[in-house]
Amino acid sequence: MTVPLDRHYLVELQVSAERISQLRRIVAAHLRHWSLDLHVRPVCRAADELLTNVQRHVGDENRCVVELRWTGRHLTVSVADNDSRMPRLLDGGGGGLSRVMALSDSWGTCRTADGKVVWFTRYAETPCPTELLPRTPLPGGRTFLGAPVAELV
Repeated sequence: MTVPLDRHYLVELQVSAERISQLRRIVAAHLRHWSLDLHVRPVCRAADELLTNVQRHVGDENRCVVELRWTGRHLTVSVADNDSRMPRLLDGGGGGLSRVMALSDSWGTCRTADGKVVWFTRYAETPCPTELLPRTPLPGGRTFLGAPVAELV
């Protein structure tokens, strides 16, 4: 099975509680389509945190851009918004960037001309297919060729 590398998805949306739940379903569908089923739950939770932070700190009805990129080895999720205030990792926090950090292999922030981007990555190697292949019998072992036959005495 050959997996096309460098898969990409980008969406611009107005941040609201309804949109966050819609985007979670869209992200999950893309990950499943890319055969990254094992990453659906942690990626969706981390993306939820980033979008919820935009809603809380930037405000409802602001626009943001969510981008998914999978190279065949790494999955990157980024959220860009139009607020120039940089996020902070709070001490002892159980949510927000602390949760993103716990659910990802790396994360970061970057200022842009219009605001900022917050991103995280997860190692997500191309899945190996588990096709049924004929097995080579071990030396000295018996090979089953059909239904058992009564042995002649």
